[in-house]
Amino acid sequence: MSPLETLRRMNRIAGWPLLLATFLARLPVSMTLIGLLTLVTSTTGSVAAAGLVSGAFALGEAVGGPIIARFADRHGQRVPVLVTALLDAALIVLLVAAVAADAPLPALVALAAVGGLCMPQVGPMARTRWVVLIGKGPDRGPERERSVSAAMSVEGVLDEASFVLGPALVGILTLTLSPTASVLGAAVLIGVFGTVFALHPTAPPGSVPVRGTEGRIARPALLLLAVPMFCQGLFFGGMSTGVTAFADNAGHGDLSGLMYAVMGSSSAVAGLMMASLPVGFSLTARTRVAAGGLALLTLPLYLNHGPATLAVAIFVLGIAIGPHLVSLFGLIERAAPPSRLSQSMAIILSSLILGQSLGSMTSGALADTYGHQGAFALATAGGLISFAVTTLVLRGRWYERSHSPDATAAPIAVAPVAKTTGATHGA
Repeated sequence: MSPLETLRRMNRIAGWPLLLATFLARLPVSMTLIGLLTLVTSTTGSVAAAGLVSGAFALGEAVGGPIIARFADRHGQRVPVLVTALLDAALIVLLVAAVAADAPLPALVALAAVGGLCMPQVGPMARTRWVVLIGKGPDRGPERERSVSAAMSVEGVLDEASFVLGPALVGILTLTLSPTASVLGAAVLIGVFGTVFALHPTAPPGSVPVRGTEGRIARPALLLLAVPMFCQGLFFGGMSTGVTAFADNAGHGDLSGLMYAVMGSSSAVAGLMMASLPVGFSLTARTRVAAGGLALLTLPLYLNHGPATLAVAIFVLGIAIGPHLVSLFGLIERAAPPSRLSQSMAIILSSLILGQSLGSMTSGALADTYGHQGAFALATAGGLISFAVTTLVLRGRWYERSHSPDATAAPIAVAPVAKTTGATHGA
């Protein structure tokens, strides 16, 4: 299935408006993290302080995400997404005001943690919507597998595209206006497009609780995936802080968002190509290869670089990121109980956010002490640990479709979408 056919399949299932809303609603995640790094660094002059604030925001999201997603699984997505989107927008504005007022660092960290706690879980909920829509549609057997694979690939690309355009928007707004404008822009996006995503007619109303083993999240095949996803977060934390420290030391601190976006561009393209890989190239094998690439391709970062050569190195590095994320989310879909898919996605995603939070906090101190290469060391460590776990512990038989519940039989209540789908196509 070519990338164009993948996009056409997604358009057939629910239409472009849903894809656009989910993309714009998740942009604020990367914008806020990178924007806070840039804003606090420029305000306080300390990369370590910026790492603490950005890390606290990510840590709050890691804690609040599964709670919000579980409520959405049980009672529907519309209310929790709507409430958290509007509340989070207000909290981000309050945090920017606190930075401008030179509030003490502990107060900034606390506000950032609360802001992260209320961040809507657009990514996990969007993936759940696609699985629900596919399960209620006409696709069965191999066609269903192709549709699910397309959904995971496109969602992975949207994640990666948000990591491209999010930092890029931060860089553009910082250059043309100010670091403050970049974070406020994230608040506007989450308030507006979080609301659009919440009110979209494809929002599922919730699911009936499933008792017994079929409804349990505490299953090894699912929980093990938290480890490589945590490593991916550690990688992101080390890379974002390392790039910020490099740009700041080189006298180009306002370009850190644009430099980081270079890595996301190659990652997004590689993620979209995942749907074109042969079926015989299993999800577990893809994950192992991508994890190995994460570690191996960080090695050129330790050479002496100028801005241009570092941009080339991180562009090549991005080739491994998209496949790693897409493959992991594909494994989650197979291992998770269908009635708790959003929560399962959010729990594993929280491990990524937790890794990014700890990575930002730790790499900030390392960057202050050892320079940008100290921060990059965490990215290398993340890739190495992920490769070790996926190679030595992960077993392909755990994720065979016959060993996981079929989402087509999932006890998920879904509002009729036949008419609304046509409306979303605009035809």
